[in-house]
Amino acid sequence: MAFNQLLGMRLVKTHNDGVTIEIAVRPDMMNGAGVLHGGVTATMADAAAGIATNRELGGARGITTVELKINYFRPVSKGHVRARSHILRAGKTLVVSRVDLTDSEKKLIGSALVTYIILDAPSTLVNPA
Repeated sequence: MAFNQLLGMRLVKTHNDGVTIEIAVRPDMMNGAGVLHGGVTATMADAAAGIATNRELGGARGITTVELKINYFRPVSKGHVRARSHILRAGKTLVVSRVDLTDSEKKLIGSALVTYIILDAPSTLVNPA
C-alpha cells in the first residue's frame, strides 16, 4: 500500500496468528513535543492487523477497518517501532486483532485492539457514484 510505503513500513516477520511490521523513526514523524506522532503508531496498528487479516483470508476478500482502539504507554523519539499483530478471532464478518507496539529496546509502548469487517463481494469495493 502506497501510504504504508510513505511511512517506510516494512514486513519483518509472519506468524501463524499475525505479522510483525516495522518503521524507522524519522524527524518528520515527530509531534510538537518532539516525540513520535501517535497517528504513526495508530497507522502501524491498523496496518499490522489489516495485513494479518488479508493473509488469514488468502487475499480473496475485501476488508476495511471498522474500529481501532489504542492505548499509548510511553513516548518514542528515536530508533524504530515494531507492531506485532495477533488475530484473536476470525469470524464470518469480523476479524478482531490485538497489536503490541514496541520500541528499539523491546519495551511495550502501546497496545491496540483492531476490528476489520469482511466485505460481501469484490463489487462492494467500487463506489458506483
